[in-house]
Amino acid sequence: MTIVHPIDRAWITTGGTGAQNYDEFADDAEITAIIADNPRSALAVEMPHLAPETLGRSFAESLPAAVERLAEAKESGGYAPAEQVIVLYRIADPDGGNAAYGMYCMVDTAQISTSPEEPGLVIRNEDVFIEKVRERVELATTLRHLLSPVLLLQTGTGDRLHEALERAVTDAGEPAATDVDPAGRVHAIWTVPAGPVRDELCAIAGGGELVVADGNHRSLAAQLGGYPRFLAVITTPESLVIAPYNRLIKLSIGVTELGDRLRAAGMQPEPVAGGPAVPVAGGTIQLYVGGETYSVKLPSESGGELVDTMDHALVERVLVHEVLGLDAGDKRIVYVGGDYPAEWLRAEVDAGRADLAVLIAPVTVDEFVAVNLARQKMPRKSTWFTPKARGGLVVAEI
Repeated sequence: MTIVHPIDRAWITTGGTGAQNYDEFADDAEITAIIADNPRSALAVEMPHLAPETLGRSFAESLPAAVERLAEAKESGGYAPAEQVIVLYRIADPDGGNAAYGMYCMVDTAQISTSPEEPGLVIRNEDVFIEKVRERVELATTLRHLLSPVLLLQTGTGDRLHEALERAVTDAGEPAATDVDPAGRVHAIWTVPAGPVRDELCAIAGGGELVVADGNHRSLAAQLGGYPRFLAVITTPESLVIAPYNRLIKLSIGVTELGDRLRAAGMQPEPVAGGPAVPVAGGTIQLYVGGETYSVKLPSESGGELVDTMDHALVERVLVHEVLGLDAGDKRIVYVGGDYPAEWLRAEVDAGRADLAVLIAPVTVDEFVAVNLARQKMPRKSTWFTPKARGGLVVAEI
């Protein structure tokens, strides 16, 4: 029996509610600006404390406003109801070339596995920040709706699923709604009611292990909130690319002391001409600080688990903990996904909003698969999958 199910009661956007997921931003001010430009954006519901009219209130204090905004969006026709459906999802490049495919559905929460000893077909593979998880639990408990999906990668039947989704989209006709993201990609959705197509897609999508590609916090929130199922978009390996995941850090030490500490930890900073760039291969990171770029070779460690020797793990353990004396959850660290290029990171440092940019080579697909097959956790904030699923296109009642 499949672990993938239709959405009992869904609300399908009629346009204007789609948004980047709440955790895709390096600066909260970006969220406020998006909501100001589009008050119907799902971000106004998911991040209510950052909406212009509730700025200054805490997340908990802003939850009643989130309830009102979602109710207003439904009452004003921003969403249309549907029952017992899955939703086809296609993300197409602006030039109409490459396309990514997926399907909105519900997945059994009890299937989440976080270790080799824990049975389950849904593998959560990354450490989380528990404060963020608590916020997601509060929001879902208050709203009784889920707005952002967990992005799951089907590893066992990915090829079959890709073909089936592509065929279903071709046969589906005009989409129920479309949305355009900041990169110009067109996000289109189609509802699939009860019938052979829906049942076949659910069976294929649940036919192998599902890896959490994005939404580790949301999946844990479903567990802590006691929800039997969570909202997901199940996609295919052919549809995703892993982009870099970098860091911006506010320092409490000067550049000279930073250099001394790096050398003491066995990491010799070497000056690099020009601005910073994401390293092509692992083993070396780039640092941009004080208007200069440095290449730093990471310590080589052998004999341990693969996950402990990955660049993002070494950056957290050696650079963040040992050299800077910071915890990974420190507010002075901003985790910056691949949608923000090296030039943006440089500008943030030059403008004084950060003191140090850390540029790390992206995780390879082979590394990601190997860590997941071993049921180990990926280093925190190490995999930025693209393209990202939009929040607020499909909402599921709990």
